[in-house]
Amino acid sequence: MKEELFVSGRDIPFIDPVLHIWHWQIPLYLFVGGLAAGLIFFASYFYLKGKEDKFPVAVKVAPFLAPIVIVLGLIALLLDLRHPAYFWQLYTTIRLDSPMSWGAWTLGAVMPLSMLWPLSYIKDIQEYFAKYKFRMPYNLITWIIKMIKRYWVIEWVYELSIKMRKPIAIINIVLSIVLGVYTGILLSAFNARPLWNTSILGPLFLVSGLSTGAAAIMWMARDHYEKITFSKIDLLLIGVELFFIVHMFMGFLASSQVQQEAAALFLGGEFTAIFWGFFVFLGLIFPAIMEIMELYGYKIPISIPAFFILFGGALFRFIMVDAGQITRFLY
Repeated sequence: MKEELFVSGRDIPFIDPVLHIWHWQIPLYLFVGGLAAGLIFFASYFYLKGKEDKFPVAVKVAPFLAPIVIVLGLIALLLDLRHPAYFWQLYTTIRLDSPMSWGAWTLGAVMPLSMLWPLSYIKDIQEYFAKYKFRMPYNLITWIIKMIKRYWVIEWVYELSIKMRKPIAIINIVLSIVLGVYTGILLSAFNARPLWNTSILGPLFLVSGLSTGAAAIMWMARDHYEKITFSKIDLLLIGVELFFIVHMFMGFLASSQVQQEAAALFLGGEFTAIFWGFFVFLGLIFPAIMEIMELYGYKIPISIPAFFILFGGALFRFIMVDAGQITRFLY
């Protein structure tokens, strides 16, 4: 039998030198939360602009993914909880100083509205999946339509969702921005982690989420005008995202020693290659170059830049969560 003597809590495995308690569930949740925020924002915005016929995928079809990815994120959160059966206690109180409380209530409001929006366009979604022969989602939508016709309560909700599109869109605009920013604030609220302790994470995660949402829309779009429009939107968002990233590191390097050490992880440290090579280049610059080539008439399969943007968006969250837990103030 092997005996070990612990003279300090810091000698316990996984505590010192790194307190690593967040694993793949949290970055996955942050990614799908940002993606859902992007899908909901663009659907609501272009509906209010009266362009639902010009951008049918953005307004009618792509939001079908939002409740699905939100559910995936909630499942990831449940898997991360030590006592999943008590998750409901988040909804027994409101703490304005707690990012967790803000996130719980935001998701509680976003989830039903994210389901009502695609429900109001259920027949348009069915036509889209039938036209392009997506069998599994088509069968799911067909089953939902049968349920609408069979149960008067569901039919009443369906008719109400059609009548309430405008107020739902207005609320969704606000909630999608809050959700996108919250995914960054969830990290920046942890002052003990220098890498996360920056106010730019909220806007950065919001822009990144909008970019992944735009990428998903242009991947699903079949109309050339809609593809090109969202390619242009995504190019703008990539530019803003790169600006925020540079600004974030400038802030770190002009700050205290611990934040300079946090930045050093990406400037010659162990995260340098994966951050600048895989995220910044493959996830941002490379798809931006391909989108520019598409705008200048080169035939580029839109699925390629869209895939790399989604890949980069997910990788960015995994890197930030992993690297942030390594940085520290006191030891």
